[in-house]
Order: sequence, then structure tokens, then C-alpha cells
Amino acid sequence: MTVKREKATFPNRAGHSLSALLERPAGTPVAFVVFAHCFTCGKDIAAASRISRALAARDIAVLRFDFTGLGSSDGDFANTDFSSNVEDLIAAADFLRERFQAPSMLIGHSLGGAAVLAAADRVPEARAVVTIGAPSGPDHIKNQFGEEVMRIRREGVATVDLAGRPFTVRREFLDDIETYRLDEKVAAIGKALLICHSPMDTTVSINEAAHLYGVAKHPKSFLSLDNADHLLTRREDAEYVAQMIAAWSGRYVAAPTAPAAGARQAPSGEVEVFERNQRFLRDVVTDDHFLQADEPVDPGGSNIGPDPYELLLASLGACTSMTIRMYANQKKWSLDDVRVRLRHDREHAKDCEACDESDRKLSVITRYIALSGDLTEPQRSRLMEIANRCPVHKTLLNLARIDTLPHE
Repeated sequence: MTVKREKATFPNRAGHSLSALLERPAGTPVAFVVFAHCFTCGKDIAAASRISRALAARDIAVLRFDFTGLGSSDGDFANTDFSSNVEDLIAAADFLRERFQAPSMLIGHSLGGAAVLAAADRVPEARAVVTIGAPSGPDHIKNQFGEEVMRIRREGVATVDLAGRPFTVRREFLDDIETYRLDEKVAAIGKALLICHSPMDTTVSINEAAHLYGVAKHPKSFLSLDNADHLLTRREDAEYVAQMIAAWSGRYVAAPTAPAAGARQAPSGEVEVFERNQRFLRDVVTDDHFLQADEPVDPGGSNIGPDPYELLLASLGACTSMTIRMYANQKKWSLDDVRVRLRHDREHAKDCEACDESDRKLSVITRYIALSGDLTEPQRSRLMEIANRCPVHKTLLNLARIDTLPHE
């Protein structure tokens, strides 16, 4: 399957611009996900990249981003802490909610796993949370600082070596992680939880995963990553995690079947349209059905659903096909299949010389109809005539009056 990659930026609460990458399937995603990477890592770390691509190939769109001061994001890492990481994650969810649709799943690797646990109650649309090699609390990160913890306490700031790179850590960072408790949040998360951990992880002990699993309420699941290392540096380990997340999440995260704002129904014979985001994505609701409308990416949409003109063509095409089928069945003609293809164009009106608007254009819909079966030529000709009796066809030709009134 083709995976599309889109670069993006969005502001965090402090006004810094965060760099992000959205990987999505060529078609309509069944879900949008925020992926939070490990401490001091970036969005382009191999594990995050491989998992995101693998999920996108399974119709799940993934937004991964650089936390403040890391990778291509603005800001100073030395001025960040765990709480600011959580705020960055919330900003990423807000970006998806405004630009596409709110994330229905949060995934976090290592300390990013602790961050998604801390942020989960602030992303109400998220129905599932996944942690990979995550500690049971952010204060676990102090283990990587070694003896520098005392120096940070004493001098207020110190440079620590993490994965061969120097990072400046301030006393405020220690204060923040030491006061952050996740047990209550995990116990009250109210979302499906998948804990992925390797028993061979030498960075974050599997005992951390056991603690999280013990605190969490159902539905909860545990996935052992066998011989994988903490960073999932082997491609097969990252692919396995992605495959299992996609399979597990299918029970909780699926293509939308009801509007995000809650179960809504339009009165019989009516249609209601609700905003899904503050751009072009819309929920279209009938008395029994739900679908989405959107615009392509170029004019600012997210291309999750057909645009309004495509819906119009779909209405005419469906009505045309149904009308032909109904007539052929009544006549007991051998119509095996009917296929309708439509195109919409705007042409300068040729019969409008007397119109006041000199630039007036006429909407032109071209309809192609393919009839398969053992039909005579007179039968084919008659079915093509019947196509023009489609009720939607008549409505469009008669230019139905549209009255606009305030909604009750």
C-alpha cells in the first residue's frame, strides 16, 4: 500500500513551533494516532519511523513530532520538563483535531509512554493507549543521570550524557518528575490499554510494565517483545510491534460510524451536517446512516471524505443505477450489471447571451452508463431513456428551490 508523508508544524502552549511528520494511507484512514517518542530522541528515530510506516500501511495515520528543543522543533531543551512534554503532546492532539480529526489512539515509547498515560484524560476522543518500553512514572529517568543527580541538586544545572550526547538538565526538571504520579491516572484512564515491553530491556525494567499492568483496570493487554532492545533497533521488532498494535486496536479503534459529538440522528427524510473540525471535515447524518464530507488537501482539507460535488455526483449516479435496475427487473430483462460514471465541469453558458452576468457559467454533468447482459438494442435504448427519469436527475434539471431558514 502507498504511504503518504506530509511535513507539518504546529504551535505548543509556549508559542514554540514544533516540527511534525504525518504518515497516512493513500485512502481514508480508519484512525488518527499521535506517537510520542522516547526521552531526548526525535521523531525520526528508527523505531518511530518504522512503526509509523507500518501502521500507515494498515490504514492508520500517525503523527509523530519533535518535543520542544529536540530535532527540528523550536525552543530550548534545557527549559523543558515532563509537564511541558505532556503539553506538547496535547498540542499535537489539538493540531490533528483542527486539521484532520482528533486522535483515537495515543502511542508512547519509553518516557513518551509515560507522557501519553499522563495526557490520555485530556484527549477525550482517544479510545486506546499504547505504551512501548515505558516506565511506570517519569522519575525513572533519573536512573539515566547517574551521579549527576546530586550535582543538578547542588548547582541547579548540569550537563548529562545520554546515549552519547550532552543534554543540559535543570533542577526544575527533577522537581517536576519527582512530583508526578501516574498510578491514579492509569487506574482511572477509562480507555483500552496495551503495554508492550521486552523482558530483555536493560533501560527500563520489565518490572515497570508489571506495575503499570497491575494498576490499570480492564480492558488491558500485555505484549511481550521477547528479545527486543529498548529502542527497537531491529527492523523486525518494530514491524512486529506495529502489526500487533494494528491488530489489537481494531477492537477499539475503527472507521467512524457515528459523529464525534455523540450519537445523532436526523429526522426521517432529512439530513443533518455537523462540523468535525474547523476546516472542511463534516459529519453527514441521516436517520439511519453516517458518512463524512471533506475537501482535498490543496484547498486546505484533509481529504478524508468526498467533497460536496462528489457527493452530488454520487447521488445522481446511485439514483440512475437504481432506476435502471428497477425498470429492468420489472420488465424481466437480462441486465447483468449496470455501471455509472460521472464528471462535473463548469462551462461558459452558450445560451446565456441575454443574461446580465457576462461571465456566467453553466454546470455540466457528464454521465456514462455501461449496461452488461443479453439485451437487445431496443432494450438498451429504452434503459438509457429510463436513466433520464431518475428522480435526482429530474430534481437537478428542474432547479429545485432552496429555502434557507434558521435551525431550531
